[in-house]
Amino acid sequence: MGVHDRLKELGIELPAPVQPVATYVRYYQTGNLLLISGTGPSAGAKPGKLGRDLTLEEGYAVARDVGINIISTINDALGGDLDRVNRVVKILGMVNSMPDFADQPKVINGCSDLMVEVFGEKGRHTRSAVGFVALPGNIAVEIEAMVELS
Repeated sequence: MGVHDRLKELGIELPAPVQPVATYVRYYQTGNLLLISGTGPSAGAKPGKLGRDLTLEEGYAVARDVGINIISTINDALGGDLDRVNRVVKILGMVNSMPDFADQPKVINGCSDLMVEVFGEKGRHTRSAVGFVALPGNIAVEIEAMVELS
């Protein structure tokens, strides 16, 4: 089963890829590695801090939404050929959280679980999940990714 078939089976429609809002590029390919810039959630996602404005479950949902935006960017970079993804290598998850919030890894599981659902074993990756005092626009989650291509 191809990746687009899997997305359809999961009921996931890829949005238009997010466009840069500053002086950077959304992705960059070097050799067989595709680097995806820090990506935030869709416009309708709940903003704020985990541990104050969002529950763990809401944060997980935001991280999943960010993951869908990352897949959309990968799809754009590959001209629609998501089957070229050989491995999701690394995810860096940044969580806008209160100082006493300690479940950043559980929030970023929203993205990590999605990668495995969509890409199967190729979606398993190394990862960091860290808390930040603030993120741009008060978004709850920002994630960057590194993907190996075939």
